[in-house]
Amino acid sequence: MEASGSTRPAVLLVLLFSLLMSLAAATEVSGKAAAAYVVYLGDHSRRDGVLSPEEASRRAADAHRDLLGAVLGDREKAREAIFYSYTKHINGFAATLEPGDAAEIAKYPGVVSVFPNRGRKLQTTRSWQFMRLERNGDVPPWSAWETARYGEDTIIGNLDSGVWPESKSFGEGEMGPIPDDWKGICQNEHDATFHCNSKLIGARYFNKGYEAAAGKPVDDALKTPRDENGHGTHTLSTAGGAAVRGAAAFGYGGGTARGGAPRARVAAYRVCFRPINGSECFDADVLAGFEAAIADGVHVISASVGGDATDYLDDAVAIGSLHAVKAGVTVVCSASNSGPDPGTVTNVAPWILTVAASSTDREFPAFAVFNRTRIQGRSLSERWLHGRGFYVIINGAEATAPGSTQKDAQACLLGSLDPEKARGKIVVCVRGAITRVEKGEAVRRAGGAAMILVNDEVSGNDLHADPHVLPAVHISYDDGLILSDYIKNSNVPSGFVIKGKTILGIRPAPVMADFSSQGPNTVNPEILKPDITAPGMSVIAAWTGAAAPTDRPYDLRRVAFNVLSGTSMSCPHVSGIAGLIKTLHRDWSPAAIKSAIMTSASDLDAERNPIMNSSHAAATPFSYGAGHVFPNRALDPGLVYDMSIVDYLDFLCALGYNATAMRTFNSGSFVCPTAAMRLQDLNYPSITAHGLHAGTTAIVRRRVRNVGLPGTYTATVVKEPEGVHVVVTPAMLVFREAGEEKEFDVTFTISNPAPVTGYTFGAMVWSDGSHQVRSPLVVKIMGNE
Repeated sequence: MEASGSTRPAVLLVLLFSLLMSLAAATEVSGKAAAAYVVYLGDHSRRDGVLSPEEASRRAADAHRDLLGAVLGDREKAREAIFYSYTKHINGFAATLEPGDAAEIAKYPGVVSVFPNRGRKLQTTRSWQFMRLERNGDVPPWSAWETARYGEDTIIGNLDSGVWPESKSFGEGEMGPIPDDWKGICQNEHDATFHCNSKLIGARYFNKGYEAAAGKPVDDALKTPRDENGHGTHTLSTAGGAAVRGAAAFGYGGGTARGGAPRARVAAYRVCFRPINGSECFDADVLAGFEAAIADGVHVISASVGGDATDYLDDAVAIGSLHAVKAGVTVVCSASNSGPDPGTVTNVAPWILTVAASSTDREFPAFAVFNRTRIQGRSLSERWLHGRGFYVIINGAEATAPGSTQKDAQACLLGSLDPEKARGKIVVCVRGAITRVEKGEAVRRAGGAAMILVNDEVSGNDLHADPHVLPAVHISYDDGLILSDYIKNSNVPSGFVIKGKTILGIRPAPVMADFSSQGPNTVNPEILKPDITAPGMSVIAAWTGAAAPTDRPYDLRRVAFNVLSGTSMSCPHVSGIAGLIKTLHRDWSPAAIKSAIMTSASDLDAERNPIMNSSHAAATPFSYGAGHVFPNRALDPGLVYDMSIVDYLDFLCALGYNATAMRTFNSGSFVCPTAAMRLQDLNYPSITAHGLHAGTTAIVRRRVRNVGLPGTYTATVVKEPEGVHVVVTPAMLVFREAGEEKEFDVTFTISNPAPVTGYTFGAMVWSDGSHQVRSPLVVKIMGNE
């Protein structure tokens, strides 16, 4: 492995060790010798004008078979082993290999990385009004929708579980002809009922990685872009769905449902299928989806999929998105749902726009009534108790079925409740072990009249409005203690569950979702992640006709719209906004679009107070990144922190990645710089100084480009991180024309002694009087040990 003068031997050893451990782990998990791997070779060395695209792809596939054939000693075996050749924008292949062969090919010159075909998990009517794009159902003339023509003719590609093409959210209306430069297809050879139109202009599926993980051929239901589980339909309609009036879910949240870019064209890339050991999406398919979306001509890729944060060139999403950004495609990904623990954020590559999840000002409250007490919870139940009489309330443990444990019955596991003891009663179930709606099904099967779902101590105040199969309400841990005390001290505890409703104007809002994964970035702490937050709680959007709203086999309901929560839901909100910006600023790079979204964001809630977390404490940039997205401001940010593919490749070189492989980018013209860049100097919209000690100083450099009128910008440090003095030099930037770039330095000086250790946060702003170009400041102060 050749390295430039800027590489770090220790990093290379870590990468090699990581590869070997990954290969060993794959063998152990699979339980068999052969497994699927992705062999990544970087970029293609193009000879534009010499070879046709078809001939170039054919030669690339031949080269892949030659390379693997050299390892296997048989080119025909190589042809049989390879199930994907990435031949257009990404260079590499996916194949079924023995672990020893995978380790051997990793040693070959030009091989960037070899990694297992890992599994990944899939991570509205009010959102846009909350973000000021509409008011009382009307779109004001100053809305970003009007300014950016509703995302007209921008193409948003969605890597997810497919799409339900019959949904009204993908009706073509008056979209007009499909753009001439669109190269995609509507892949329906196994599903003649699947049709595209001038709104849903393309759909493909990629299932060979899934098939390799399953170890057997897939059935015809998985040979179509048609969405089986609803996730992809929901996310794609959130990003670019057409306006649908009268949309509601279970009678709640009625209004007009539409995506962030309602007049954008959309394309679905099905890379996620039925779960295998908890994973729905596999890396070989994800990479194939990226390859196709780039070649088809999308402008924005939305990918609500997540796995563990890992080295960038061992990460299918990071690799695919790097090639997308090189082609001018903005990539937006979910931050994952492993919060609120620190260091859980994924999709952390600096060329990805990573989105956290927060609330809007809408809630769906329902009430549990007992002992003259009315406790507010959450619910989207369609069915409610009838009559005016109270019902007996029991703990699940009081209805333990023969052969079950009280612990199982307390959690209301399926089959754990005795119908003789639960019938006609309100059963109290404790959160955990199985899904929330499944607990309601357990109560329903046992003949219970209703369920009160109580949080455990870990879940605290985290409440969810779910479409339960019976009357139900979800209450907090503290309220659950009140209910438990009443049940223990009453001879015949009784109560009632009152139907939920839709409430608007809730405060505070937004509030960070407790499930939203948080920083710091465990791969590169010099880069703040997540980048932004957007609505991701109780989002109403289109749904598949193939699955119940709970996605449970016992639920026979079918709905046009459903309510989901997750960073999967916040991600497409930002994808839609990126689509608006692309429509208005066709020549902007992905980095410029990302910068506009980040620097126009707000770290304040609707009442101008700091954004809070679910525990009612002030959140930090590790929760929300630059802040909550503000679409109207993002269209006209004033200044942007721009970057090209060269900036990202310089960054990878500084990390010690294979310099020979880096040369394959930019048609073989790229060379790692002799002097490695400093990681903290990557021209990122957020600014981090990591690993400083008391009494020390660090200088971080940035450059900004004027995308507005000529003007003078003045720097203000609106908040210094605790224990840190911050100076911006120069403090004034004068721009005489659009497109002009200026550099500045941010100097961080740590107090001595430092009053705190660990991470501390602040913010700075460049302003010309009308634009507020805001960057979060993150400083890691080290202790004396």
